[in-house]
Parts: sequence; C-alpha cells; structure tokens
Amino acid sequence: MIKKILKVLFVIVILITVFLFWALKNVDNTPYLQSDYYSSTKLRLDSIVSDLGISGGRVRIGLSKNSITPVLLGDMDDPSAGKFVVVPLSGYGGRKGAPATGIHDSLFVKAIAIEVNEKIMVFVGSDLLIMPPDVSNLSDKTVAEKTGLTRENIFYSATHTHSGPGAWSGGAVGEMFAGEFNPNVVAWLSRQVSKTIIEAVENLKPGKIGIGNFRAREFVKNRLVGDEGAVNDDFLMIVAEQPGEKKVIMGSYDAHATTLGDSNMEISADYPGYWQRKLEANGFDMAVFFAGSVGSHGYRSKGEGFEKPKYMGEALADSTIKYAQKITTKDSTVAAALTLKIDYPEFQIRVSDGLRLNPVIARRLFPEVGDVFLQTIRLDSLIWTTTPCDFSGETAITIKNAMHIKGFRAMVTSFNGAYTGYVIPCKYYHLNEYESRMMNWFGPGYNPFINHMVGELTEKVSSSQ
Repeated sequence: MIKKILKVLFVIVILITVFLFWALKNVDNTPYLQSDYYSSTKLRLDSIVSDLGISGGRVRIGLSKNSITPVLLGDMDDPSAGKFVVVPLSGYGGRKGAPATGIHDSLFVKAIAIEVNEKIMVFVGSDLLIMPPDVSNLSDKTVAEKTGLTRENIFYSATHTHSGPGAWSGGAVGEMFAGEFNPNVVAWLSRQVSKTIIEAVENLKPGKIGIGNFRAREFVKNRLVGDEGAVNDDFLMIVAEQPGEKKVIMGSYDAHATTLGDSNMEISADYPGYWQRKLEANGFDMAVFFAGSVGSHGYRSKGEGFEKPKYMGEALADSTIKYAQKITTKDSTVAAALTLKIDYPEFQIRVSDGLRLNPVIARRLFPEVGDVFLQTIRLDSLIWTTTPCDFSGETAITIKNAMHIKGFRAMVTSFNGAYTGYVIPCKYYHLNEYESRMMNWFGPGYNPFINHMVGELTEKVSSSQ
C-alpha cells in the first residue's frame, strides 16, 4: 500500500515538474537594440519621418461634449440609450467586479479639434480609467467612415478615474480590474466617443490658441519610491477659443486619480471631475483633463471620502483660473505630428525576478493588446506625446528638460487608445512592487524601448521644418 502511494506521489511530482518546466520560462534579457521589435519599429519611424512637415497658418477650433454616464439597474441592456442591467466600476481589483451602486457625478467624453493649414488634430479626453482598445478601434472606424480622418488625426487620453464604468476588457486580469466584459458597454462607449469626435470636426470655426503652465508640488508625490524619487509637478494648460462664441481649456497633471479608494462604489470622475466642473462654472464652456505621466506618481490631498477629490480638484482649478489669465492666445500657429505604430515583445509576466509565465498562459490571462501607437504633436511652443501606458512622471522630466533646452514646453500623456501596462525608469525594474512587477508586462527591454522611441519622436517633431 505504501509503495502504491509513493508511486502515485512520484507521478504527481513528475507531472508538476513537467508542467512547471513548460509554464515557467526565464525572463528574456535581450537588449532591446538587438530585438526584432525595435528594428521593425525603427524602420517604420524612418519611413514616416520623410513625410514630416510643419504646417503654419490660421487656427480653427471645434469642440464637442457628450455624456458617458451610464443609466444603472435597467431591466435589460440598451446601448443606444446607455442603459444597462449592471455596470461594474473599473480601477481596483479589490472590488472584484462589483457593480456601481449609484451616480455621484456625471462623466463625459470631450473633443477639441484644432485645424492648422488644413491639418486637423482631434484631442479626446474621457472620464474613464483608460481609453479602452476595443472602444478606440470601433470609434476610429466610424470616424474614418464619416470624416475621412484616421488614427493619425486622433489623440486619445483619459482622466484615469478609478470610479468610471468598466466591462470593456477581456482576459482574467482585464476583468479583475474592469469587471465582467460586456460588448454592449463597448458599443455604447464607442458610439459616444465617435459622435463627439465627428461633432468637434463639424464645429470647426476660426479660433485662437495659447499655452501655459504652473507648478503644483503640493498635490503630487512619487508613489513608487517616495522621497527617493523625482516628482514632476508641472500642470500644463492649453487654452483654445472661438472668439465671441466658446472657450475651452485643456489641462494635464501627473497625479493618479485615486483619491477615491476601492470602497467607493459610486460613479465619479474623481479629482479631474471637480477640476473640470469648477472651470466650466468660471469662464470656460468646456474643460478637458488629460492624465499625464501617472506611472509613478500619486496624489496628495486632504479630507475623507469625496472631500479629497473636491479639495484637490478645486484647488487645482483655482490655480488654473489664475494662470490661464496670463496666457496670450493667437489666431495663427504652427503644427506638426507623427503617429508611429510600434511592435512590442511577447508577454513577460514575472512570477519572480528571473522567471516569467509562458506567453501562451499570459495571453489567456491578459487582455488582447492589439495595435499600439506612440504619437507626438507640436503645437506652437508645445511638444505633446501620447503613450499607450501608465507612463512614468520621472521619465517625463527628462523629456521636458530635453525640450526645454530647445525652447519648448513638453508633456507626456497616458492611455492613448491601447494599453501595455506601466513604463517606468529602468532602474526600478527589479523592485518587487505593483508598478514594476505585476504591471510591467513586457520584460526588461520594453521600458527602455518605449523611452527611446518617445525620445526619438520628440526630437524629430521638435526639429521639423
């Protein structure tokens, strides 16, 4: 009897060993400069740079705003009306996909179209955790059919609220953070997003534009390594107006919109919502918030519950109003833009510092990534790069400094229509932290690769003639 038990145990041990040998692989430490994904992406960049040119001329501005506040607890899903039986909140795995219980404040998708010498750029802000890939893909198709504009003309972002609607991601990990996937929610969001973009383009009228910034150190911190790390405390603003008609302000800041923890179950735009609403009540027809380089940056605020986002958002709005008054708007400007589709490595989801899951397993657990883009725009004295990730504020500082030497302001925003996890400084890769371990999806080569390509894009666009 004992021999039989030992034999069974031996077989089990062998099977477990074989499974682990298949399921676990060594982390691939190949330098990105020696990788196929870098080579193919670099060739693609070289090919599109030849067509890069700067446009100068009169400015036209268009804007639009539509609700993405879902109607909760319906008898059945009705995407045409934004009504759903269940809408989970996105942002925290600790909620375990639980549905929203109510609406604290309304959510919106907003678009600002800027045309310079027949070159149209549409900037899309949304009160969402990210701009979900399925939503941006469907929206892109609709916009192309209706306007002829392509992804090269559209620049997505999100406020990164952790209390917005979920249900837009597949994969076990995607559903852990956004709740059970519901294609009806994706259809509704994409309809609202594409409608807003199209309306902004149709609304184009002669306009003016101006750029400014201020420092807001008291509301942001380095959440990855605390006082040991650098902090990007720059709040960047773009004012655009249709003289005599409407005025809009765009703002970007690096603090994570997590003032409301996972115990909150009400729909809310967090502190960016308070910022937007206060500005829209004080001289601006529309305010749009773009999550900056939030990958290593957390918030600082005061109070409990909804006191925290209110205090932070309205204080930032007060400073915005003050400094926006100093911005001079102009009816002509220069613009240039590059949109680079990038290749990327296979999943390297680590279970320890040196071991990762077999990519076959990772692809089943994580949401499909799809097409991924980096985009860099020049608007007058501003160089703006959009990224498909939680991009690090520490790295953004190096981009800002490089552009400052050339006479430009610069900012890097996150969540541009795909999602590839966190991109952090390489020196933090081996830390056993949330940002560096669980959310660093593509191995040690991906962080320097993205940082390299962002640097290349900003350099090319800032040097355009």
